[in-house]
Amino acid sequence: MTAGLIVLLIVAGFVLLTLARTVRIIPQARAGVVERLGRYSRTLTPGLAIVVPFVDRIRDMIDLREQVVSFDPQPVITEDNLVVSIDTVIYFTVTDARAATYEIANYIQAIEQLTVTTLRNVIGGMALEMTLTSRDEINNQLRGVLDDATGKWGIRVNRVEIKAIDPPASIKDTMEKQMRADREKRAAILTAEGVKQSQILTAEGEKQSAILRAEGQRQAQILQSEGQAKAIGTVFEAIHQGDADPKLLAYQYLQMLPQIAQGESNKIWIIPSEFQQALGQLAQALPRGNAQPPPES
Repeated sequence: MTAGLIVLLIVAGFVLLTLARTVRIIPQARAGVVERLGRYSRTLTPGLAIVVPFVDRIRDMIDLREQVVSFDPQPVITEDNLVVSIDTVIYFTVTDARAATYEIANYIQAIEQLTVTTLRNVIGGMALEMTLTSRDEINNQLRGVLDDATGKWGIRVNRVEIKAIDPPASIKDTMEKQMRADREKRAAILTAEGVKQSQILTAEGEKQSAILRAEGQRQAQILQSEGQAKAIGTVFEAIHQGDADPKLLAYQYLQMLPQIAQGESNKIWIIPSEFQQALGQLAQALPRGNAQPPPES
């Protein structure tokens, strides 16, 4: 009885083990490489899979998601013989589980070494200043070389990013001094340009103001001259229409004499001869009094 129970337990365990090795579940975004008697058989996709126990073996579970690998900073010599430290990040995806398993022993290490070699080739043809300002160009060249080389490994390089480019400490100090000098130079240029523009605008404003002031004075003189001309014309017309005689003119001149005498600098009066004649006529026109002539002696 005991021996039969033991045999039953052994058979049950063997059946369970066989079932466990026969039915396999492949997770999402994974691929299983199956070998049959040591040779590649097929690639399992996500879901439930049946394999032949003790004949088929799932060698590796390959992650099909996009992976990110950051490598340690690598010293690289530029074209002008300066050593810079470059830190890179690689984004890649396994597209063929079979090739990633059998074409390369360790694709992560292979990508790292290929990245270092490509960096040295690319940076070796650039000066330091161009290296610091050409990250996009370096990234594109790295991606192109890596994608071509890793294609046969069943890997697609999606993106290559340079995290940092660190020049030597002495070069950093020199660059900081140069940048500071450039900023001070640009600030001085901008200040001088601002002063220049301000002076130009001020001179332009003064010019426009002078032009407007002269134009106003000219218009005022024109209007004053026109007013005087109109006034003279009006007076002349009035005199002409009134047919003024010399006596009336002499009388008007007598009325204006006090205004002429108001000036302190008016020391000498010049009386026209016509006025003297008109004054004589005015005296004759005035009524004479009843005064008697003085008696003869």
